[in-house]
Amino acid sequence: MNLLLDTTVMIDVVRFRNQRNEFLVELVRSGQRLCTSTLNIAELYAGVRPGESARIEALLSGLEYYELTASIARLAGQMRNAWAQKGRTLSLADTIVAATAIDRRCALLTDNRKDFPMRELHLYPLP
Repeated sequence: MNLLLDTTVMIDVVRFRNQRNEFLVELVRSGQRLCTSTLNIAELYAGVRPGESARIEALLSGLEYYELTASIARLAGQMRNAWAQKGRTLSLADTIVAATAIDRRCALLTDNRKDFPMRELHLYPLP
């Protein structure tokens, strides 16, 4: 299975929180493939702290990256619009991440499950 890492999970890895490093190692050992979106990479670098750059690069070197494509952008916009019509405002960044996971057939690893209410999105359980 392909697992798309949201920014929250990558921050935990870089900052050695919530035993995320060990969790990801176990996922890889069990045959899972770890991925992220280029948007998540931008979010990760937007919050970088002094001394974290090398750890970020080490993390990213082991991940597959998914670019924002026209089909992902279209789906993200459609999802954001559909949820807005239901009275719920989702961030464009979150809908892009969700659309990337859906388009690329990945389960999403995130601590912000409430930000991803889409039924068609599979949220992978975090310990």
